[in-house]
Amino acid sequence: MSSLKFQKRLAADVLGCGKRKVWIDPNETSEISLANSRKDIKKLIDGMLIMKLPPIMHSRARARRRMVAKRKGRHTGKGKRRGTRNARMPVKKLWMDRQRVLRRLLRKYRAADKIDRHFYHDCYVKSKG
Repeated sequence: MSSLKFQKRLAADVLGCGKRKVWIDPNETSEISLANSRKDIKKLIDGMLIMKLPPIMHSRARARRRMVAKRKGRHTGKGKRRGTRNARMPVKKLWMDRQRVLRRLLRKYRAADKIDRHFYHDCYVKSKG
């Protein structure tokens, strides 16, 4: 069996892929070893003696399964946490969300005439603490 390094390199260039994606028919090594030009390689590709392998599948099944578990609250214990509590859920963001909820509620009450504008202002100022 002769070395088909040169043929493999040419085939990879012709097919537009890497050398690891080139499949050479092991039963036809003698015929393939005679090919010494791109034209010869193209003929072998047409004759299905040299083929481009399909891409290797990189399955996300395990990642999806893990994400489903994480949504249920698994894999989130103390040992899995890298950032500080503030880095994971900033205190400022929590504060902003709380303020927005309170202010939205006050606006709703004012619009529905449950409270007058003076009481609205008083509560608005107090809601900040």
